[in-house]
Amino acid sequence: MTGWLLSPDTGADDLSAGFARRLSDVALYREAVADVLAELAGYGRPPSVVTAERVLAQRLPEPEFAMVLSATPSGPEAAIQRILRDVRSYRHSSNSAGDLTDMIRICLLTQIDVLWWGHVPGYKSDLDVLRAPELLDLDVLRRDGKVAFNYRRQATGLLARAVRSAERAAAPRLAPATVGLRFACARAEAIVMLNRIAVDFASFAPAGTPRLWVTSLARSVAYQRQLRALGYAALLPSAHCVGYAADVEMTWFRQFEADHVLQAVLLEHQRDGDINVIDEGQAWHICVRPGAGRALRLIPRPR
Repeated sequence: MTGWLLSPDTGADDLSAGFARRLSDVALYREAVADVLAELAGYGRPPSVVTAERVLAQRLPEPEFAMVLSATPSGPEAAIQRILRDVRSYRHSSNSAGDLTDMIRICLLTQIDVLWWGHVPGYKSDLDVLRAPELLDLDVLRRDGKVAFNYRRQATGLLARAVRSAERAAAPRLAPATVGLRFACARAEAIVMLNRIAVDFASFAPAGTPRLWVTSLARSVAYQRQLRALGYAALLPSAHCVGYAADVEMTWFRQFEADHVLQAVLLEHQRDGDINVIDEGQAWHICVRPGAGRALRLIPRPR
């Protein structure tokens, strides 16, 4: 990881997938996702796995889905099989999507992330994340006043975890009930976008609302699989595993009457074409579109 960067990299390879489909096509895809979820709702909440598989197998080859799935690196048939496999393997957990319908929504919307970043090799191991020169160190940036949002690292060791648990019980308004960042790093574009979202959120949130809180950033493929084994809806491929995704706390902001404000800010950035947004319950997932933050500067040029 490096400490700072004047501007995001403008490599042509990163742009190729992002413009494989127009933003209007992505918007139509999201509408198709909403339509298929409404159809599934007619079979009960949640529908049976058999019903869900049947409906998805019928609907996913339709043009509104195919125009996005066909541009993913593995192609449309592999994408459909991957979605059906994730639906088939869903098991309810307090750590995961609320029910099968939520899991289907997450699986379908994740394909937009795959469209944008599925061509980029993921960080296989934790060591790969730590050694990646393109990932920026948030601790260094925060020390220099270049981070507009809150975060904290995972507590390590029994004593640290006990202190964190006692803190949550005594002062729940102080911080969200999350384990924290395993890796405090991300691509420049992701940090730039999070800073923009944090500024917008601070502008519209009620007085006294804490800053935007980021709960997850870059991950290794190994860590993503570990999260899946623990019951989280941690899918592969994932934009987290290439440094272009983040999760932001949502539920905790209800006590400040600011969760709806944050939702509105995120959805506005999605409408502008900057990010993909997925409601994952306590936290909302965001993924930066290729090229979305390239004209911005993370650190100003020296005069």
